[in-house]
Amino acid sequence: MQKAMDLWSEQKIVEASNMFERIATAEMDNWLPYYYVAMVNTTASFGEKDEKKLKQQLEKAKEYIDIAKNISPDNAEILVQEAMINTAWMAFDSATYGMTLSGKNFQLYKKAAELAPENPRVVFGQAEWNMGAARYFGKDVTPYCMDIKKSLELFATFKPESQFHPNWGQERAEQVVKDCKS
Repeated sequence: MQKAMDLWSEQKIVEASNMFERIATAEMDNWLPYYYVAMVNTTASFGEKDEKKLKQQLEKAKEYIDIAKNISPDNAEILVQEAMINTAWMAFDSATYGMTLSGKNFQLYKKAAELAPENPRVVFGQAEWNMGAARYFGKDVTPYCMDIKKSLELFATFKPESQFHPNWGQERAEQVVKDCKS
């Protein structure tokens, strides 16, 4: 797992994804390698302009997150990752995917918040999603700033179950909170 993480941090996306896939086939009852195949492919999709490449990445991400969900049902981390896959589709083409996926994201974040209300990625992901929706509809994002700040408090004390359990998001939350006025 560490080698795959290192490849990912070196921006060797394909190599990292392939290594996580190999780990997943060797550890078929562990949701984490499946989660990371999805994560690597999803994060690589943001900003992708080539629709064919984006489709390959996000379809792979969805396939692997579905397997992770079967291994570990009712896992808030997996739900947040699934919402990120949907968000990547909407970031690529909101007119095509927004109508069908925005409601799904609302439900994913709602369920994740019910399962793990103190998980910083859940609080942050839901708040950032709500901020994006507010911006899209020309609404004020200020009400969601308190949730971003709360996520930062949660990040400060969060301890992952292992060195390989999800522990990302704090830097992004710090960037987003700068957009808040108060």
